[in-house]
Amino acid sequence: MEKRLYPKLILDALSHVRYPGTGKDIVSSGMVEDDIRIDGMKVSFSLIFDKPTDPFVKSLVKSAEAAIKTYVGEEVDITGNIAIKFRTAAPAKPANPLPDVKNIIGVSSGKGGVGKSTIAVNLAVSLAQLGYKVGLLDADIFGPSAPKMFGLEDAPVYMVQKDDGRNLISPLEKFGVKVLSIGFLVDKDQAVLWRGGMASNALKQLITEADWGELDYFIIDMPPGTSDIHLTLVQTLAITGAIVVTTPQDVALADARKGVSMFQSDKVNVPILGIVENMSWFTPAAHPDERYYIFGRDGGKNLAEKLGVALLGQIPLVASICKGGDDGVPVTLQNSISGAAFIELARQVAAATDRRNNTLPPTHKVEFTN
Repeated sequence: MEKRLYPKLILDALSHVRYPGTGKDIVSSGMVEDDIRIDGMKVSFSLIFDKPTDPFVKSLVKSAEAAIKTYVGEEVDITGNIAIKFRTAAPAKPANPLPDVKNIIGVSSGKGGVGKSTIAVNLAVSLAQLGYKVGLLDADIFGPSAPKMFGLEDAPVYMVQKDDGRNLISPLEKFGVKVLSIGFLVDKDQAVLWRGGMASNALKQLITEADWGELDYFIIDMPPGTSDIHLTLVQTLAITGAIVVTTPQDVALADARKGVSMFQSDKVNVPILGIVENMSWFTPAAHPDERYYIFGRDGGKNLAEKLGVALLGQIPLVASICKGGDDGVPVTLQNSISGAAFIELARQVAAATDRRNNTLPPTHKVEFTN
């Protein structure tokens, strides 16, 4: 005679299962939903947990299955038939803060003083010259340089009201690039004395509460090194790819290697578009065909080859580049060897981005857990 199953038999078996968090059995704790279904030897029901982050979900399901097999019978079909419910729903994943931005490019460096901001600004302006819609976020909270490099140090920042009622920061626009920097919002002659949390929150506001609109490229001028700001960026945005800036010097190359390692780590996992070698050689203005390798030769090129990433460009050390940054007119706007170098860099970055998008899945925002 075939064994008959009924709900009390199932509940009696489950009363032997204790929830590790309290030590109480799951029946008296109200963790067994009143939805037990029996179809011959097939049994199904739901277990209720307080929250989706409960660490005992999987182990408790296995314990419940084992209890029914032990106290009811090995022939009971229970494996895989226990559903999970939560009293507190899982928090909704935040929407993409930049839904109309196609590519987000982080420009980083392992150390300061290698011309990262100069590269970021001239890259953004060069991409705009090539016809792309471009935005630039100066994420170097403690050393913002975009206001000066764009000649916008004293420009006011306004809010704009959108159709949905939101008030958003309106980025400034110059040379075809939408620009935002913390430097627009603080006294340029005063140091920014903020703790990490304050800086991170300010940065999030510049990203999520600004009217960036449709962009082909959103360039982020990151702070040098690795810091809370980098973590904030990869947790807030799905960065398409990163560019690491270095000089040919050995000390700069060692730090650049660390920067590449940070992006390629399992937790961050942002694709490296390539390396830009800045200050590759010195060329006197009066002798444009001469090259003096005052910081070493091909250090960035050799590092790129060693790490198996692209060398996106070698930018010479020319006085006009520094003067352009100081005067607020990026050198890429000039008809010069330096300007041509940045236009070529922009083409290489666009090509590297296309290759990345055609061969790799979209990047996801980083989620860190304690």
